[in-house]
Parts: sequence; C-alpha cells; structure tokens
Amino acid sequence: MNGTRWVLTLTVLVAPLLIAAQPAQAQTETVLYNFTGGTDGLSPTANLIRDGAGNFYGTTLQGGYLPCSGVGCGVVFELSPNGGGWNENVLYSFGGGKDGANPFIAPVIFDKSGNLYGTTEFSGKHGFGVVYELRHSKKGWKDRTLYSFNFKNSFGHPASGLVMDAQANLYGTTSEYQATGGVFELAHSGTLWHEQAIYNAPTSCGLTMDGSGNLYGTTNSTVFELSPNGNGGWTATVLYTFTGAPEDGISPWMAPVIDAAGNLYGTTYSGGATNNGTVYELTPSKNAKGEVQWTEQILYSFAGGTDGAMPIGQPVLDGAGNIYGTTQKGGELDYGTVFELVPIGGGVYQEKILWSFHGTDGAGSMAGLILDGTGTLYGTTPGGGLYGAGVVFALTP
Repeated sequence: MNGTRWVLTLTVLVAPLLIAAQPAQAQTETVLYNFTGGTDGLSPTANLIRDGAGNFYGTTLQGGYLPCSGVGCGVVFELSPNGGGWNENVLYSFGGGKDGANPFIAPVIFDKSGNLYGTTEFSGKHGFGVVYELRHSKKGWKDRTLYSFNFKNSFGHPASGLVMDAQANLYGTTSEYQATGGVFELAHSGTLWHEQAIYNAPTSCGLTMDGSGNLYGTTNSTVFELSPNGNGGWTATVLYTFTGAPEDGISPWMAPVIDAAGNLYGTTYSGGATNNGTVYELTPSKNAKGEVQWTEQILYSFAGGTDGAMPIGQPVLDGAGNIYGTTQKGGELDYGTVFELVPIGGGVYQEKILWSFHGTDGAGSMAGLILDGTGTLYGTTPGGGLYGAGVVFALTP
C-alpha cells in the first residue's frame, strides 16, 4: 500500500483538535457519530448514502479490524437510528490483500436488490485497487472482489465511487497516481465482469450519469461528457476547459451534478479571484447550426477567510435553486464550512455560511452533502470529533 497524497492531506485533520466555543450560526449541528479511529473506522472522506429506512452507509479511508501500516485499511459502515441516537455497525473491514484497501473519496452505491458496490484505491491482486460488491443476506454482508486492476493492461487506483446504468453495468474513474488513466466500464455477463477503458484522460474523481445514460466527469482542467454511440462505444466531448484565470476556476475534483433543466454545477478546488476555489455552472444552448454549446459562469469565488476555501465535494441543489456544499478549509478556525448559495436574481448568488467547523464538531470536509425533505443536511468530515478521527454530522434549520 502506498499513498503519500492522502496521508499529507489528512495528517493535520486526524490529530486531536482544539476545543473552541462555538458562536451562534445559521443552523444547528449535531454530531451523529464520532469515529474512534479503531475498529469502527478512521477518516470518513466520502459521501453518505441513505436507504428508505433512514439508515446511512459510508466508508472510511483507514481504521478497521485488520491492520494496514498500523492504522487499518478502511471499512464500510452503516449508521442506524436507535430512537434517540445512532448505532454504527461495520459491514466490512478491508484486509489489504486481494479484497483491497483504502476507499478514498469512494462512497458505496446500492443495486435494486440492496447490495452495495464500491472501490478501493490500493491493494487487490495486483496492488492497483479493486471494485467490490457487498452482498446482503440473512447471515450478514459478504465481500466479493469483482475486478482487480492491473496497470499493465488497464487503469489503476480508482479513488472515487461508481455509477450504475439500467443494465447494472458499473462505471468509474481511475488514476490518482498515474500520469494517464481515465474512465472504465465494468460490464457483467452472469457472474463474470469484464473491464474496458472507455475514455483515456487524466481524470479526477467520479462520474455523474443522466437519464439518457450519458456520463459527465472532470479532468484536472476540463469538464467532459461521454455519450453512448449506439455501437457499443462512447463519444467524448469536452464541454469546458478551465483557464485558471482570476475570473475562472481550476482543479475540479469531483464530477458536476445535473439539475432538471440539464445545467451542470460543480466546484473547483482552486482558482477564482483569490485562488481559493469556486462554484461554477455550465449551461447548454444551441447555436444557429443546432449544435450544443456550453457557457460557464462562476457563481461564487471563495475568499479563503470565514467564507471558506478549497471546496472538494459535489454541490447539492434544492427545489428553489439554492446550492449547498462544503469547504475543506476556511471558516472561523480554518477547519472548513458548510455553505449555501442563494440566487438573488440576474444570475447572482449570495453566500451564507450555515456552519463553520471548530474541531470537536468536525474538520476538513472532503465530501458532498445529503439534503432531505425537511431541509436537514448530512455529511462527513475526515478529521475532528471527540477522538480526532472524523464524524458523521447533521445540520438542521
């Protein structure tokens, strides 16, 4: 196992953090679970998902029952309400062998039968990470490695999660540690799975799929679309190239999200007026020839102070067009924020800080949020909490 990038990213965050008084903020934050850094997991860096019964599912980068460099190889966990609090249950603890190690910004997804799918960035049969399935049964959850990456004939190191199409084929991105990489498809025939590269590019983390089966993702400097060509292949289109100029962003980590009108929204980790990151929108329109063109607008440029800095996770939108997200840095103590962008007319947005992390309540969020029907937001932070090992939190109006 190797991984200097995420070790450097999280070194400060997983240390015990200062206890500080928390001034009144726009919403109320509740820590649903404090990770201890032991067998229950260490450093949740990815999005949560939620089932119909209100249970949350997620992953941690490290921790677990089996050691990886003395800190564990990561876990898949479930968080269930118990009538007043929350119980955490480790569904699977990665061993660092053929089963994989260290899911990074890699949430799990469900299939129609309630089975879970995800990726690990390291280990596996060849050491380049895996795609795994956790199959649910009356006896519990059983892990199965669907594919073990081998850089000799395919990409390697999938750092992000997966999307699934209507035929239950899986798609994801690789190449956190390779000069090349891209988008892969994992198609199944019965119990067998076959991997193929469908886009060669230095991709960032993750994909979004629309209702027509088109895929959207990012490289270090572009937003791209992959469309099925009807012959088993894919057509790639670069929708926008970031310039890194003061009025633009650079370094998008995660794929954009899509609204009902087909507009794309995302974040860049850096760039903008003070190089502290941005929230952007891409809007499609047709020119005189009937060709689709995309126009970018920076909705907010972070200043790097109390307003936040370095957004990584995907934004989430509500029905009124408000945009919610997190920043890894900035805020009152530089432990990151939860923010809202409110449209005030004419394409202009006003930022509201809903929460500024203070250490014991979480620190350094790298993930997006879940928004429920009551307006409550749920998320994770890889650092902070009572034990400095990260938290799952809720933010209520």
